[in-house]
Amino acid sequence: MRVQGPYTHVDEVNALAAWAGRPGESALRKRVADRIPEGVVEVKAVWADRGLDRGKRRALGAALDRCVVHVTSLLRARYGFVTAGEHAAEGYRTSGARSDWWIPAVPFPDHRYRTVPLWWDMRTYRSVAAESQLTLIEAEQLALAAGDTELPADLTGTGGLA
Repeated sequence: MRVQGPYTHVDEVNALAAWAGRPGESALRKRVADRIPEGVVEVKAVWADRGLDRGKRRALGAALDRCVVHVTSLLRARYGFVTAGEHAAEGYRTSGARSDWWIPAVPFPDHRYRTVPLWWDMRTYRSVAAESQLTLIEAEQLALAAGDTELPADLTGTGGLA
């Protein structure tokens, strides 16, 4: 996982390059520009090794989905932002992301994928996050605030991978 921001200008946002010259570019640029004054953190390059067994990979993916909330909060930004293939968007939604459904998906990084923008609003993500993810987010937030460096395996949601 790579994190950038909080940004001070729309042109710093790496993900906008995928929409350059394509439908939705101006709408996405406006969404970013409107949110920058309250803080936008972009998360890029998130993946879990396909070599992991299915259960561990799913749990690690869920933990990475929650990390967007954590880094956005730690960097004191209001908005977390990712672009992801439609196949991965549902995982992000379980941790409180909402899509800009009116902005068309783009074929990025190539024609095999349909990439969409997703946002977390630190003021409202709890109202859309799945209860299972929200419980873990809250436990992890408490641990981070307390300076804990380790969570019990039953609270990590990663099957002990944390």
